[in-house]
Amino acid sequence: MCWIWLLRSLKYGPIKKYLFVSVGGCVLAVVTMGIYSSLLFTSTLVFILLVCSVDPSCVHIWVFGIQMLWQTFWHLLIQYREYYLHEPVSIRLFLAVSCLMLLTQRITSVSMDLQEKRVHLTFSSSAKRKACVTLLPLLSYLLSFTTLLGGPLCSYSRFVSSMAGLGLNPPPNPLGAVFFKLMQVLLLELVRYRLVHFLSTYDPSNSIPLYGILWVLGLALSLRIQYYSHWRISECLNNAAGFGFWAHAPGASPDWSGLSDGDFWAIEASSRMSEFSRRWNATTASWLRRLVYRRCKRFPLFMTFGFSLWWHGCHFGHFVGFLTWAATVKADYHIHRYLHPQPSSVWRKIYTCLSWINTQMTVACIVTAVEFRDMSGLRLLSLTYIGLFPLFNIILLFMLLKLNAV
Repeated sequence: MCWIWLLRSLKYGPIKKYLFVSVGGCVLAVVTMGIYSSLLFTSTLVFILLVCSVDPSCVHIWVFGIQMLWQTFWHLLIQYREYYLHEPVSIRLFLAVSCLMLLTQRITSVSMDLQEKRVHLTFSSSAKRKACVTLLPLLSYLLSFTTLLGGPLCSYSRFVSSMAGLGLNPPPNPLGAVFFKLMQVLLLELVRYRLVHFLSTYDPSNSIPLYGILWVLGLALSLRIQYYSHWRISECLNNAAGFGFWAHAPGASPDWSGLSDGDFWAIEASSRMSEFSRRWNATTASWLRRLVYRRCKRFPLFMTFGFSLWWHGCHFGHFVGFLTWAATVKADYHIHRYLHPQPSSVWRKIYTCLSWINTQMTVACIVTAVEFRDMSGLRLLSLTYIGLFPLFNIILLFMLLKLNAV
């Protein structure tokens, strides 16, 4: 917190501010990850070399390929140690790989900006000082201590403008917003603690199917709450440093929701799988849409979820979870088109309620499969029969596709 206070309060020049943020990120990486912080430093160094040496129109292909190969190597190494050698994996390595995934987002975001000419970085071999000044904001963006451990993702141009605004037009004091969000985290963690305590008193394999389904729903909710808390804490860190502020009208309360991966109530109120997918981990969803969905001419939905599977590490549970997610989103589009009642229909509220229940059941299956990563999650879904819900959606999708073909 002292580091954040210094960033906001001291009257640094632009160069010193970028240095401050970069050094803070490097120190945080070394303290939390130890020797494994070299994963991030290696990626950053390679990216800087590519930006300096490759034409902007081609840099994204090189950056994307090298970065994903580097990240995949460490994912496979973890799986090799876990499943083949049966060795415990260092928590520092897990944290480093998680941060490497976030770094991949920032690196590829900049490379796409360069390819699409949204950002221009010019270097001159005769002006080394000017080149260093150009690279410093980029280095600060990649290794910023505010987003190193938890995100969320923001664009490079927005990061630069926010850093400039800290000195020229500083945002209002974020203390109230930070305190409110920390209270939300406290409440979420209290709910999760009570929920986990309740779940520990029941055995889903020795109960009637309804109890088993409710048990998995509770388990999946507790897993999701961990993400909501993590995202809120990341927001607090960024807000405290002065990032994430939206300009507001005179008399209106300051809006500090500019950097957010999702709101608990908005996400959990989603009555369709497609809505849930857009709202869940919002900045990552936008990144995937830009990186894969808009660039694929054939099967963009399945290619997007397929890449997300690769980016997350390709565990067996990931295969089942993300492919099920893609199929159920596709099913949602077709089912909604055929079955959604007209706005004036009295059945609209009933349909929305049933659709919300179906979304909750499907999300519970996906979260369980992805978070357990191995066969244990799938066994749990089969024992409690909740896995029938996404299966029903997929069967209905094939039926509608066949009906549409006729």
